[in-house]
Amino acid sequence: MRRLFPVTDETAARAPDQEGEEPDGTGEWSLAELAAAYAYPTSDDGGPRTWLRANMVSTLDGAAQHDGRSQPISCPADMRVFGTLRALADVVLVGAETVRQEGYRPARARAEFARAREAAGQGPAPAVAVVSGGLDLDFSLPLYTSPLVPTVVLTGTDAPADRVAAAERAGARVIVAGEGRRVDPVRAVRALTGLGYTRQLTEGGPRLLGQLVAADVLDELCLTLSPMLTAGDAQRIAGGPGVSVPRRFALASLLEEDGFLFGRYRRP
Repeated sequence: MRRLFPVTDETAARAPDQEGEEPDGTGEWSLAELAAAYAYPTSDDGGPRTWLRANMVSTLDGAAQHDGRSQPISCPADMRVFGTLRALADVVLVGAETVRQEGYRPARARAEFARAREAAGQGPAPAVAVVSGGLDLDFSLPLYTSPLVPTVVLTGTDAPADRVAAAERAGARVIVAGEGRRVDPVRAVRALTGLGYTRQLTEGGPRLLGQLVAADVLDELCLTLSPMLTAGDAQRIAGGPGVSVPRRFALASLLEEDGFLFGRYRRP
């Protein structure tokens, strides 16, 4: 892993050693280094602030998936970043279709991050929050029945009563965050903040990310650019209705490993 941006006096002054290797610039970064590179911003008083970041992967030709899943366009470094972002978060926000396609399981506790999470006042693992208006979910799965932190299900006022009851019997916490069978992104972010989940991470899928972008609640995009071409008709990282005016984000950092680029883009 090497940092391409921002360039500091230290990185600009580095020179290859006798074997042509850049000191501390390549090789696998430690989890502590990755955590520092992706740290959540704090409020003016140094405490946590509500911050919603997305983590997505895309091929060179814009595909967010291959055969319906993101794993084929990922890599080991991308998975290290994925794990680090989860370890930093209070909650992982995800759409129902992605839960079904990717076979979501509860977030696990990582011994490497246990001390840092405890110091930050966090639980052993992030909660998972599933967005689903119709609650067409399998509540017998471990995601609902045996997470370290109860799974949150965000739904609308017209969610089927029997499905709400099934979710609650499984151990999930059901929160109404929208009208009808629609979840309002603004209300969803506010509801998660009300639970104390200020360090928020969404892993999509594309439809959910599109809704978050349209509602202008996304603060940061962590985008892995995969050096692959897939063609076909795979989804982009964000779908759904477009915004009236494209929203400009600023590049905060750019890392590279094995041809994969890891960018962080934040709202100005």
